[in-house]
Amino acid sequence: MPEHRTATARQSFTLPDRFAMRRGEIEIPTLAYETVGRLNQGRDNAVLVFTGLSPSAHIASSVADPSSGWWEDMVGPDKPIDTNRYHVICMNSLGSCFGSTGPASIDPATNRTYRLTFPVLSLEDIAAAGAVLLDQLGIGRLAAVVGASMGGMTALAFAMLHPERTAALLTISSAARSLPFSIALRSLQREMIRRDPEWKNGDYQIPGPGPATGMRLARKLGMITYRSAEEWETRFGRERATDESPANSPFGIDFEIESYLEAHARKFIGTFDANCYLYLSRAMDLFDAADHGGSLKQALERMRLDRAMVIGVETDFLFPIHQQEELAQGLKTYVKDVRFARLDSMQGHDSFLVDMDRFRPAIASFF
Repeated sequence: MPEHRTATARQSFTLPDRFAMRRGEIEIPTLAYETVGRLNQGRDNAVLVFTGLSPSAHIASSVADPSSGWWEDMVGPDKPIDTNRYHVICMNSLGSCFGSTGPASIDPATNRTYRLTFPVLSLEDIAAAGAVLLDQLGIGRLAAVVGASMGGMTALAFAMLHPERTAALLTISSAARSLPFSIALRSLQREMIRRDPEWKNGDYQIPGPGPATGMRLARKLGMITYRSAEEWETRFGRERATDESPANSPFGIDFEIESYLEAHARKFIGTFDANCYLYLSRAMDLFDAADHGGSLKQALERMRLDRAMVIGVETDFLFPIHQQEELAQGLKTYVKDVRFARLDSMQGHDSFLVDMDRFRPAIASFF
């Protein structure tokens, strides 16, 4: 029987006490996670994957949950992260809405939904939750910690703050800090949500549609930033939408790109909690590795890695390629084996999810 058949669908555990965060604390939080592949006898083949902003812990299919995971093409038997060799753990981020405690969860102290009483979230808090999860699973040191986008920043925070817990680091389309351009974009996304009258200062009904218009617009802007202008030109050009706009609507959908964005935005509504989105988005803005020591150099000096790899995409304008180069160069001072992969994918920031022809070989070479 293949090793991946030992995988389990979403699991969770609840901490018995309070969890200290950088800007507050929460009581007895829950952490949701999934595992794929077997933990070996030496308990040293574990790979911890931190997710981007919106994915759940369901990284790959298993017998327990045969639905496709968000990184289905990358994790599994004989895939780049080979579950015949590695025990892969994917944790739903603290602050998210897919099983781990976040703003949409019940505060045990009040028996009411946290909403905006949830403490300000940092990526360091998510990294700390990952360390707690490893303690729960009885894993001392990882074979590697991995993350893309927000997950890459979290993986970097984990390697800095828990240097004894991992032998290797792989960051993908990420950075040591957010640049003003990406902060500005996310700030506008958050304002779209908060300006929706149905947001109600975070007090919308749960479950319920909530600030659907704000979430739809924020998702559209997000979809635009996740890809590249080159891809939009190649895929859509000036192709007209097949559905005609209403006769009385001079500003309806005329182009296929508009139809595409609208369809994907509507799919997102109701699948992700608005307050969780706000908290996680802000956590990305707040992260700066230099906060841990006063400079990026001093922050990276904390690490105890055997090796590291940084992967960037030339068309990514959320985390530009020069940020990947900066991180790789910084790591080389303190890590003996550092590899930097510069990929010319056309799909922009989201390339790691869709351009498997380029990403499979790069990630396989690391593992």
